[in-house]
Amino acid sequence: MTSLTLTGTSNYFEDFQVGQVLRHARGKTIGEIDNTMFAHLVMNTAQGHFNEHAMNKGAFGQRVYFGGLTTSMVIGLAAQDTAENALAELSVTGIRLKAMVFHGDTLYAYTEVLDKRNADRPDAGVVVFRHLGFNQKDEQVFEGQRTVLIRRRPAGLQA
Repeated sequence: MTSLTLTGTSNYFEDFQVGQVLRHARGKTIGEIDNTMFAHLVMNTAQGHFNEHAMNKGAFGQRVYFGGLTTSMVIGLAAQDTAENALAELSVTGIRLKAMVFHGDTLYAYTEVLDKRNADRPDAGVVVFRHLGFNQKDEQVFEGQRTVLIRRRPAGLQA
């Protein structure tokens, strides 16, 4: 497993290897404004995301966080290492929200390189990533695949 620094230097197509597992450097604590703002921005009107009174009486005893926010945060945490040289996001598939995320949870991301192949253009290749998200208790909360068109290393640029 590779533990990465806060700024990536090896994230061109050539740098990714099938089977490689990346532990991304940053974590993100989910705050109240993150959930409420995101749910409202995407017009998610489920009270579970912003009605504290109703949710305190519910099955979970607190508000649950919107799965779209969990997805965005995990992929965002992986982006510095997997998207700095992305030319196009080709697909996001297989999204699975594996556990609830609550106010104050901190998310961490890991990425496995599943596939790597040539693209139909000489300056890029296609990489398939499997992103995993975990909370501060090391419980898996997210899994999904992302296929990205990634720039090849420019001639003369060293790794």
